[in-house]
Amino acid sequence: MTPWDARPLPQDAPPGPLGWLRVALRGLAMGTTVFGGLALLLLLRLIEAPIFGTRRPVTPWITQGVCRVSLAILGLKVTRRGRPLAERGAMVANHSSWLDIFVLNAQANLYFVSKAEVSGWPGIGWLARATGTVFIARDRREAARQARLFETRLHHGHRLLFFPEGTSTDGRRVLPFKTTLFEAFLAEGLRHEMRLQAVSLCYHAPEGARADLYGWWGEMTFGGHLVQMLARRRHGSVTLVYHPPLRVDAYPNRKSLARALEAHVRAGFESAGAAPAPLRQHRP
Repeated sequence: MTPWDARPLPQDAPPGPLGWLRVALRGLAMGTTVFGGLALLLLLRLIEAPIFGTRRPVTPWITQGVCRVSLAILGLKVTRRGRPLAERGAMVANHSSWLDIFVLNAQANLYFVSKAEVSGWPGIGWLARATGTVFIARDRREAARQARLFETRLHHGHRLLFFPEGTSTDGRRVLPFKTTLFEAFLAEGLRHEMRLQAVSLCYHAPEGARADLYGWWGEMTFGGHLVQMLARRRHGSVTLVYHPPLRVDAYPNRKSLARALEAHVRAGFESAGAAPAPLRQHRP
């Protein structure tokens, strides 16, 4: 069977004059919002850090505000079902696009868990570091160290979120969850206190647009996809489903925990109006 991501990438027509005008106006507004918010965050962090240390009681609200304003500028509507995790723990979600960061951050104060390579990406890596992203290696040999890192961050009230699929998709499917990172939550210092919450994201393209409009995958460039998003006259919406949190110690191992959370994500994805790909065999 041909892999879903082996098909040719969509070839979008370049924006017309009005499209480029929207790129300029929305791009200026979003750039001012994002980098202005970042400047304010870094300035307040100079005061926040000496007083609260690793805890960040103020600056995450700036990130949340920036993401809400950015989505409003773009014109992407968000519908939410359920409530974000309130207990000590972490969240997992399916991953379709760089837009996920804005959508998820707009609803709750989060700290994303990302692969270590992202820290070196131009621009994006700098923003990720400034907003407190946790950088990790997806390696079982790192589980003990990552458990200590997660425990420290969670102890300081940080709500973590990671994408167990390990990559972004075309937004029309949920890939099997990679289970490696779940091992860290089974460490003795975490498993009896942690809750993990599944979150489903389902994008709905506007009428007349291709169904995978919001997906960002394969060899797509960030700049090219961003321009297409800014240039559109009208946007669709995204449905965000927060599922009931699960106790980590209710599951005997990382695979059973990952399967339960993946099942929640798939169910929410389907209920929100998407047609997920068939469930495939799990990878270790």
